[in-house]
Amino acid sequence: MLVKVHGSSVFGVEATTIVVEVNINKGIGYHLVGLPDNAIKESNYRIAAALQNNGYKIPGKKITINMAPADMRKEGSAYDLTLAIGILAASSQIKATKVSSYIIMGELSLDGSLQPIKGALPIAIKAREEGFKGFILPKQNAKEAAIVDNLEVYGVETIEEVINYFDEKEELTPTIVNTREEFYKNLDFPAYDFSDVKGQESIKRCMEIAAAGGHNIILIGPPGAGKTMLAKRLPSILPPMSLQEALETTKIHSVIGRVKAHTGLMSQRPFRSPHHTISDVALVGGGAYPQPGEISLSHNGVLFLDELPEFKRSVLEVMRQPLEDREVTISRAKFTVTYPSSFMLVASMNPSPGGYFNDPNAPVTSSPAEMQRYMSKISGPLLDRIDIHIEVTPVPFDKLSEERKGESSVAIRKRVTIARERQTERFKELPMIHYNAQMGVRQIRTFCALDVASKELIKTAMERLNLSARAYDRILKVARTIADLEGEENIKGAHISEAIQYRSLDRDGWLG
Repeated sequence: MLVKVHGSSVFGVEATTIVVEVNINKGIGYHLVGLPDNAIKESNYRIAAALQNNGYKIPGKKITINMAPADMRKEGSAYDLTLAIGILAASSQIKATKVSSYIIMGELSLDGSLQPIKGALPIAIKAREEGFKGFILPKQNAKEAAIVDNLEVYGVETIEEVINYFDEKEELTPTIVNTREEFYKNLDFPAYDFSDVKGQESIKRCMEIAAAGGHNIILIGPPGAGKTMLAKRLPSILPPMSLQEALETTKIHSVIGRVKAHTGLMSQRPFRSPHHTISDVALVGGGAYPQPGEISLSHNGVLFLDELPEFKRSVLEVMRQPLEDREVTISRAKFTVTYPSSFMLVASMNPSPGGYFNDPNAPVTSSPAEMQRYMSKISGPLLDRIDIHIEVTPVPFDKLSEERKGESSVAIRKRVTIARERQTERFKELPMIHYNAQMGVRQIRTFCALDVASKELIKTAMERLNLSARAYDRILKVARTIADLEGEENIKGAHISEAIQYRSLDRDGWLG
């Protein structure tokens, strides 16, 4: 008897439906074809034990299983439940009338219980697109998949529940999630708040500008100045994610199985802080069977690179193109995968190997030559892609000992959100642009028009600092954001002046 059941394979951040054809005939043998990997080939042992422990068995006949499309490689253990139900239906141990109407996925334990799978959200989206009645999967992933409406999602704990459902012995209860209610209910603030930061008013101003325009920022200063403390608090002042952004972000994290079972939809912007020993593949994504890297896991959030010069140069250089294009394309001989990577880069670094500026009173001093050599570990093209460079100096004792708290993240976030709303309105006709940092050359010329005085000011800065064309565009973008924070329609000279101040690493003599 021939039976068709359906599973799904995740490729990049999209799912492809897999038709599992099970044919049972006279003879002996178990033949699994359709480019399965070792985890799928080993499934027959898990399936045999799970069925036996639940009062069923693999029939002693010739079983041929094809996973179509047969030229696409299938990987992972999530097809265990699909194959098991197919074998039971084809051998008439359960009724086969409804099995083809569902996507069925899950990894089997030997006792028949189910382990969680990866990519539940993109699979559910594809199932709805292709008109399947429902999606049967492990209970741990049910809330994640139930984000998708107009699809019955059944979270199950054992294979016995699935068997009884198809045999019409018991009903399964669909998992229902009110996506909007769930999303807005979980818009809590992170644990870190800017009110904990003593002093550093100018740096807080920079962080507010960076958050308002989505600008990349680098913090340069000695140890203990508060660089990491400030960076960790940046997500607390970013505008709340839209529902669309939350779905995009959850989809990427779902692919690698990072969505928590009790949350379903991610409502907090991601904050990723990889160690400086990370490889280029781990950062941008890839591998023999490509997976998203840290820059894609930071999509719609923040990627924090602490101690930037300690990262391998090759790792930093592969990040240049995704910073510009806001997506990363991984190419192999037989396929190409594109992952979104629209993130805010926040980097921090010491100005020298010893960690201190050219200060004779510092515990460890460094000469200008040593500082220059250390700074040169970061390429000019990468620094050009960072909009804001700012020096972070140690906080004096009188500021540290103050009892008064600084401005809270709540207050800063309100100003940032209002500025972002202005940008959303400005770019409403441009579907791929949502905030100032995403502007291309054409949008900069349209929305960053300067008066005569401002043009003279930026011309002088360009000539004196020997700035590149990319740095010129960065200054205009930052100036546009400063104007938005002040509610100004046009960029003024004061906005340009402040934006120029945030190009510390371009200034002659900065290293003493």
